[in-house]
Amino acid sequence: MTTVALDVTGTGWVTTFQDLGRRGTERRGVPTGGAADQHSATVANLLAGNPRDATLVESLGGELALVPDADILLAVTGAPARVTVGGAPASGWSPVVVPAGQEIRVRPDMGRGTRVYLAVNGTLATRTLLGSAAPDARMGFGQTVTAGSRVLLDTEFRGFGRQSFEPPLFRLPVPVARFDDDPWVVDVVAAHGVRAIPGIRDVIEGATYVVTPRSDHVGLRLDGPVRHPDDDTEIVSHGVPVGSLQIPHADELIVLGRYRSLTAGYPIVGVASRASLPLLGQAGPGRRLRFRWIDRETSLRRVARREAEVDRLGRAVAGAFGALGFTPFASPLPGH
Repeated sequence: MTTVALDVTGTGWVTTFQDLGRRGTERRGVPTGGAADQHSATVANLLAGNPRDATLVESLGGELALVPDADILLAVTGAPARVTVGGAPASGWSPVVVPAGQEIRVRPDMGRGTRVYLAVNGTLATRTLLGSAAPDARMGFGQTVTAGSRVLLDTEFRGFGRQSFEPPLFRLPVPVARFDDDPWVVDVVAAHGVRAIPGIRDVIEGATYVVTPRSDHVGLRLDGPVRHPDDDTEIVSHGVPVGSLQIPHADELIVLGRYRSLTAGYPIVGVASRASLPLLGQAGPGRRLRFRWIDRETSLRRVARREAEVDRLGRAVAGAFGALGFTPFASPLPGH
């Protein structure tokens, strides 16, 4: 095991350590948290030879840049981005070797997504809270990565005898996320609260919604048509899934994110399919969204298909790296 120093020379607007979030903490009132785009975070870790839930870096907007003092293996995923190593173009959604002293720079195309993920083979030295590196500002656990800082990494990577994967050394079956449509289409399964607002399904499916600047890590606030219950009966607050569509008293639609808590007494009319959650994690102000109602069985099939793609990638990476004499970490079964 070697300890490598990563000098951070540039960050996005908000750059943090992340993972897939906490397990079993919501019963204690602590949100799961974790990467907004769980698919991109998972794939980045697998491409870097890490367990899928390893700590990595999530960067929102701006340009992320760092310089290692030894050769490292990494992968960049998430929003479409311009990636360079030592000034030369490199591929996103692919393993990349960054030689010692060379700077890797990542600039996302903010018109097509908001967050990029950078996973480095090995273990990043970070603090944890309740078993996770995911930040939680409300609990004073920021986990911010700043320009000028130095991040330490423990890794067993010694190189492949080749300094770059350009052109790619392997043809890996990478399930690359697509962010080209406009508006983005989000699949939704109806929730019990849909019965309290007659006609709300037609209203939502027939409209285009726009993400407003008031959105944050708790939820996306969407400008667009809504319909409210016929009476002001307060709903008992209760826990809700990530991706819940909530209708508050204001004329807006809220899609709750990974840092949501309770319903606050507002009706939940639907829940975004898990297969659509990565899109919501990449949606920034001005992004246009449309919702499409699907049944639970269809949602489960799409999730299973995506998970099968990720599992196939993990096996392919292990085989490809093993052929070069490098054994990546085992990828645990999904726990989220």
